[in-house]
Parts: sequence; C-alpha cells; structure tokens
Amino acid sequence: MTIVGTGELTFEPIPDWADDAPITEAVGVAVDSRDRIHVFNRTDNPGEPQIIVLDADGNVLDTWGTGAVTRPHGIWIAPDDSVYLTDDLGHGVRQFAADGRHLRDIGPSGVASETGANGFDHRPITQAAGPYNLPTNTVTAADGSLFVTDGYGNAAVHKFDSDGNLLKTWGAPGSGPGEFIVPHGLGIDRDQRLYVADRENSRVQIFDTEGTFITQWTDVIRPCEVFVGADDLVYIAELGTWAGLFPWMERTAQSEVGRLSIFDREGNLQARWGGGQDPLAPDGFYTPHDVWLDSAGNIYLGEVCKTAAMMAGEDGTALPSIRKYAKIS
Repeated sequence: MTIVGTGELTFEPIPDWADDAPITEAVGVAVDSRDRIHVFNRTDNPGEPQIIVLDADGNVLDTWGTGAVTRPHGIWIAPDDSVYLTDDLGHGVRQFAADGRHLRDIGPSGVASETGANGFDHRPITQAAGPYNLPTNTVTAADGSLFVTDGYGNAAVHKFDSDGNLLKTWGAPGSGPGEFIVPHGLGIDRDQRLYVADRENSRVQIFDTEGTFITQWTDVIRPCEVFVGADDLVYIAELGTWAGLFPWMERTAQSEVGRLSIFDREGNLQARWGGGQDPLAPDGFYTPHDVWLDSAGNIYLGEVCKTAAMMAGEDGTALPSIRKYAKIS
C-alpha cells in the first residue's frame, strides 16, 4: 500500500477513483454536509453537466448545471449546502440550491470591470477595480457575508453582505502587503481569518474580514486554493512552476512540480507531497487546483490537467483530474 504524508497525517492514494464519472476536467471540488463530493466540471461540450455529485466511492449520485456558467472555475459549498459557482469568463458568481436550482447572482455579471488587464494577461493591470474581471473563487463567513477573489483580470478581494450587497473591495497590483498578482483562491478559518492564495506572488496572505493584513506565508509555490479543515489545519493546493504556465512563462530545469501542503494555523508545515516529475505516480501531480476534505478527513483534489496540457502542447488524456486520499491516521 502506497502511503503519502507523515506522522499523524498519513493518507492512502485511491487509484482510479471516480474514473467512471463523466468528468472532463475537475477544475473545482467541494463536499457538502452529507459528504457528497461535488466536482465542478469544465467541459467544452455545452450539453454536459457542470456539476457532478459523487459518493465517497466515486459513484455518480447526481448531475446538474448544464450551461450554469460560461466557464467553470471555483466552487464553494456553504453550511446550508447551497453551492456558489465562480465563473471566470462570465465575470460573475452564482448561487444554487443543493438540487441545482439557481437562486441568485452575487454582484454584477457578464461585463469585465476596467483594470487594464488584457484578458488573462494580468501584467498590464494598473489598478484594482470593483466586481468583476475574471473572478476565481468564493467563500462564505459565519455571518453570511461573502468574499470573492478577483482574480485573473483584477487584483482584488470583494466583500458582500448576506443579501449580496457589495460592502468593500481591497487590493492593488503588486507584491506588498495587501497587494496581489492573481488572487486565485481563498479559505476561511473558525476565527474568520481569510487565507488568500496570492498565486503569482507565491504566497498566502491572511486578513481579517475587514481586509486588514495580518501576516503572510511564503513556503508555497503558486498556490491555487486554500481549505481550512475541521481539524484546524490548512490544506493548500500548489500549482508549481512545471505546468499551468502563462504563455510568457517557460519550464526550466529548476521548475518545481505541483504539490499539496498541510500547515497548522500558525504556518508550520505538517505534511507535504508532490513535487516529483511523474504526474501518474501515487504521490505525483500535474496541476493541483482545488482541495477539500470530507467529515472523515479524506482529501479530494482537483487538477486542471486538460487545460494545462493543451497550453503546454502535451498529451493530457492519461492524467487524472480528480484524486482521493483516504485518511489513515
């Protein structure tokens, strides 16, 4: 049996998990209160569902969301099991009931705010702006307020109240505290601290819910998403510099492959795997993009293999897009 992790954080990779599910690319993954795994499926076929609901064994329980968003990117499931889908190319965030009924849109949608970005090229951004320009992920807080990272074409985090009214925006392009280069994902802990995956700065910035900077962690490589578990540990999906590159970036001999890292809330590394150059290995990755845990502590990780392989001119057909790691101890 292959084991990954270390100490009290050891896991068994489950090979071929959910291989029979109709998943094109698991750009996002989230688990509801009944331990049903929701895969946000990025597909080029407009007739295919964008949400695929699985049980712990990888069996399909339900599918919905055909055409729900323009292009899937981020998924968040709130304590009431409502599902928030972040649509990058659609410049919006949409909330759905657990059965797939559309409930509302959070903020505007459909039109990019003016930041200076050239599509997915963030380099020309001159200023942060309001919602949205290619947003990436959403979380909800204990009081029902919402936070959105925005994202590929912006350099901001937006805060909304529970009714969907915009309360504030913070951020700016750059590498100082409270500045971002592709704020890509975010998590929230029991003390309502926000962990923002500041991807192209290769760091996680931590804020309170008013946007006040607290600290940052730098022992990460292009972090895509952060999930804070019920165990108070912080799980970070790191894209690395081997794949998932922008067109102006190049793979080199020093490029580092994606990995999954687990920290305590003080930023101390507890376990890590990945970083090897065999994406088919049990402890290997190609492009980690999202991560979530179920109530038993099992890890589900989504990878954007299809998109990244196409951009790199590589064959991604054999690469797994969704992975499960069963908790051992």
